[in-house]
Amino acid sequence: MSKPNNQPLKLALAVQYGAAAPLLPRWRIRRWVQRALTAAQQDRTFAFSAFAIVVRIEGLAHARTLNAQYRGKDYATNVLTFEYGIAPDGSASADIVLCLPIIKQEARAQRKDFLCHAAHLTIHGTLHALGYDHLRVRDTQKMETLEIKTLAEMGISDPYYLR
Repeated sequence: MSKPNNQPLKLALAVQYGAAAPLLPRWRIRRWVQRALTAAQQDRTFAFSAFAIVVRIEGLAHARTLNAQYRGKDYATNVLTFEYGIAPDGSASADIVLCLPIIKQEARAQRKDFLCHAAHLTIHGTLHALGYDHLRVRDTQKMETLEIKTLAEMGISDPYYLR
């Protein structure tokens, strides 16, 4: 059941706070997730009609626990995405965990604006939830191109420029 690219997907978003994040209110996270959805929808036709996503803002300890439990890596990472596939009703769902201290630390170290970096990682995680990955060079190029384009439309410079 493909949905035409010109019809917006229904978005159900919950934002949870395991760490205080006054600069990341629900409306801002929703805007970033919606941008990623729109970009991905313009890039491909989806076999689902609705997207339910939970974005959770976490501290170091819980992010580290999740990364160790689900990826076997004993450190906190900036973003974790859990994609759950398509349900019988045609809806897709996912969870994204953003580690606030890591995002702040990276933004400082890379001399990036915190909100620009948080927007990038939210979009990055959302694209993962929609089936994009960076396991092969071709897939990496496609995903990064979509991220760069989406961020540019928001007035945010290429996050990969200084690599």
